[in-house]
Amino acid sequence: MTTTLNHTHDASARSWLASANAEGSDFPIQNLPFAVFHRTGSREPYRGGVAIGDQVLDLAALAAGRQLDGAALDGARACAQSALNDFFALGPSVWRALRHGLFALLKDDAPKEAAEAVRACLIPQAEAAFALPARIGDYTDFYTSIDHALNIGRLLKPDDPITPNFQWIPIAYHGRVSTIGVSGQQFHRPMGQTMAPGAQAPTYGPCARLDYELELGIYIGQGNAAGAPIPLERAENHIFGICLLNDWSARDIQFWEMAPLGPFLAKNFATTVSPWIVTLEALAPYRQAWVRPADHPQPLAYLESEANRASGALDIRLEVWLESTKARAEGSSPSRLSATSFKHQYWSIAQMVAHHTVGGCSLNAGDLFGSGTISGPGPGEAGAMIELTRAGQAPIALADGEQRGFLEDGDAVLLRGWCEKPGHARIGFGESRGTVLPARG
Repeated sequence: MTTTLNHTHDASARSWLASANAEGSDFPIQNLPFAVFHRTGSREPYRGGVAIGDQVLDLAALAAGRQLDGAALDGARACAQSALNDFFALGPSVWRALRHGLFALLKDDAPKEAAEAVRACLIPQAEAAFALPARIGDYTDFYTSIDHALNIGRLLKPDDPITPNFQWIPIAYHGRVSTIGVSGQQFHRPMGQTMAPGAQAPTYGPCARLDYELELGIYIGQGNAAGAPIPLERAENHIFGICLLNDWSARDIQFWEMAPLGPFLAKNFATTVSPWIVTLEALAPYRQAWVRPADHPQPLAYLESEANRASGALDIRLEVWLESTKARAEGSSPSRLSATSFKHQYWSIAQMVAHHTVGGCSLNAGDLFGSGTISGPGPGEAGAMIELTRAGQAPIALADGEQRGFLEDGDAVLLRGWCEKPGHARIGFGESRGTVLPARG
């Protein structure tokens, strides 16, 4: 488990870049998340960058200089490409060396000459356009929140809301890579078949129950050979970092097609990820004990370890916001729909990796996991609109006076996430934003 604290977690550390020290910044020196970018409107190649304050540190430009050496330089050179897969494949020692090297160059006590060289490699985030940070070969979407499972189950099967296997295995299905997009993604309302209650035949048309799902995306770093399972104790060595992920869902299409197999058209039209990947090392201060209630089934041996029990949970705070067409036109603020924490998830990220590979499946650098919808146990902690509105039966009120049972055309959904606790710096994930366009018909 990546739990050891070091000098990069020191809350008193400051950067010579003033915006990195601003209260409430997502990107202080303790964070240093990775993305792929270029200048908006330019023909520059996309390349890796790291967020610091309101700037992006251009790793291709930095790698061309003389400020880094050894493994840190190897990492920066790998990040100079249009996707971070080769950097992911170099493994934890190189990831750590580059992050520590950048920390030293950005810290307020860095040598003046080095700091000036780094300053020349900064580009304002406001002038940057982002691409998917990796070539995603495979995408697996999990289903790992018991609160979400119970909320959905009570709507569909009140007397038997949760399937027996949920408490024994991290359930998942194989998702579609071709429609994964970075924050700012716009997509058309999907078409498909639906079956109305009491009808004798389905109808074809646009989705009427469009929903979002609040999730985290988990990027695989180093992969494994086919037939060589990754043990739980080493699972996090294969995880590079975490982003925000919106797993858009067409609920009416989903409930008709999920008999007997898993989601298909209901999920394959769009998935929106935030551009920034926060490393597991940066998240070390926000670890918590992973808890399974004593009266619940306990994990089988391959999904059980003392380390996972001690620190397998992550307190990543999350919010969902909705910006309607009306609010956008009036210049009004979005409406907050819900807030929760990833610490409530029933299965840990290490358990997801271990279970995914136990049957012999190979993972590759750049593969993406969706955590599954993240819902908490309390009121207002649901990670999907179907839960918040009880499948549209109890619409929620927006700040501009509108109501929503499900998403309407023009709605933009914003996911935000951050970590904070006394004695440690607040670090953030940026934002995942996606907008619904009318169906093409």
